[in-house]
Amino acid sequence: MKNQPRIFQSVSELHKAMGQPKPMHPLISILNYGEAVFDPKDFENGIVLDFYKISFKTNFTGKLRYGHGFYDFEEGGMSFVSPGQVLKMQDEEADYSGMSLNIHPDFFRPYSLNATIKKYGFFSYSAAEALYLSEKEKETILGVFTNIQQELNERIDNFSQDVIISQIELLLNYSNRFYNRQFITRKAVNNDVLSKLEKLLEDYFNSEKPEENGLLTVQFVANEMQLSPRYLSDLLRSISGQNTQQFIHDKLIEKAKEYIAKGTLSVSEIAYKLGFEHPQSFNKLFKKKTNVSPIAFKELFTKN
Repeated sequence: MKNQPRIFQSVSELHKAMGQPKPMHPLISILNYGEAVFDPKDFENGIVLDFYKISFKTNFTGKLRYGHGFYDFEEGGMSFVSPGQVLKMQDEEADYSGMSLNIHPDFFRPYSLNATIKKYGFFSYSAAEALYLSEKEKETILGVFTNIQQELNERIDNFSQDVIISQIELLLNYSNRFYNRQFITRKAVNNDVLSKLEKLLEDYFNSEKPEENGLLTVQFVANEMQLSPRYLSDLLRSISGQNTQQFIHDKLIEKAKEYIAKGTLSVSEIAYKLGFEHPQSFNKLFKKKTNVSPIAFKELFTKN
């Protein structure tokens, strides 16, 4: 259909669209972007893959979007796409050289990786939240890609699948480590995100929006921050030890305490003012966070 993303159900279909020969294995391949031949107009509405795609970009040209800003990182980087995600080719393919590892879920379905791959949160990150690699990290990742390529080219035997699966797991674990390093080393960017988030929550709770729209959700906050929900939670966890939901709840309880201390609203009125449909839900969350009920907390001020 017109204006619909193009769907690729198999790795072989992607190879054909990129002007490349059939992959050595029907369920897994490494595509070299420098060898790809295609018309970007064919993919202007994006693509959807029925398989995983791990892109290793060795040479960025220009700057990459990261949240609200643009940042230089010349050494290269990685991005991760899971089945069903819409991928914009002009953002993903046009301005760098490198390669992609394409893995159909059927390749690792009999293995434990079938369950554990869902635990790697970076498959839920957006293209703007790429993993930026140092020169040493780039060499490490390139080594894993090379090992997989050699297995596909030279050693297809009874042990090949086990060896390739172990290399994929190694690649994912390295990526997890390097993302954690990125959260730590990009303190200036992360603190900027934290400041904007705190202001967003403060403005929301000080407005009429909670009564109009209900409780603040992680999805709403992530959209306002122009970050994916999973990336925002992982980033916050690296800074504060809390995910986005926990961070929201803490700010909500702070605001609730402020209202209670003023003494002008009943507990039910405070619950509705913060976006709760039912005061009981507010009472439950408040007690969970403070170990006392709103009523008991209010009595602390009436006694004084």
